[in-house]
Amino acid sequence: MSATSAATAADRDIVIDLRDVETRFGAHVVHQKLCLQVRRAEVFAIIGGSGSGKSTLLREMILLHRPDAGSIKVLGVELNDLSPEAALDLRLRWGVLFQHGGLFGSLTVLENIGLPLREHTRLGNKLIDEIAAWKLHMTGLKPEVGAQYPAQLSGGMMKRASLARALALDPELLFLDEPTAGLDPESAAGVDELVLRLRDLFGLTIVMISHDLDLLWQVADRVAVLGEGRVQGVGAMAELARLDQPLIRPFFEGARGRAAQPQSFPPSQTKEPSSKPK
Repeated sequence: MSATSAATAADRDIVIDLRDVETRFGAHVVHQKLCLQVRRAEVFAIIGGSGSGKSTLLREMILLHRPDAGSIKVLGVELNDLSPEAALDLRLRWGVLFQHGGLFGSLTVLENIGLPLREHTRLGNKLIDEIAAWKLHMTGLKPEVGAQYPAQLSGGMMKRASLARALALDPELLFLDEPTAGLDPESAAGVDELVLRLRDLFGLTIVMISHDLDLLWQVADRVAVLGEGRVQGVGAMAELARLDQPLIRPFFEGARGRAAQPQSFPPSQTKEPSSKPK
């Protein structure tokens, strides 16, 4: 393979490409020359302290907020200056699981899951209900849950139902905002397994924001740590755990950080060079 062909193949492997993204709210700088790439079919996590700009970055990637400068490409499409029609076409290629579910309380679970299909396809109601029931099944919920309303669901069931809706249009890309927040350990472990199964079954690219250290160790292929407006490090959790950077170390120190590390992964006392992007 020629160098040009290899470069082209590598470019096709990049699903999200952020270059020199800058975001400000008045005098407050949230992102400063932030660069990041997400590869096809990987589970990519974004972490950082409070105020590091994780949620803002997610909103920028799903067209809910526009950065002040820089370039964001998602699925090969530059997000700047998209027409409303082009923006809608792009949104139909991804699914979003919002932190608090975002289900409509006046609709049943099955109606919530089928809503994107009713709005964006010409499929008949019977087929839409069948597809919605299949998506419900994919997320591990029983058929009778489809007749319930969101207020009747437990936290874990709400997350799964919301994920089923995010999958309604068979997206190429899935965004998860704190998918295990507020869940008990058993429910959170179920979500961990579901995320991996969906990635492996459908080749989905999954981008998530999470503070759940167990989820990060067990599910994420790569993790980006945000701090001071930039990406401070990118890599597998085992790689990041060996970095001696003040904005990264807190995620691996203390009782919670040590408890989440796999027993087979020994605590590192060595200092290694930063993986901070140039």
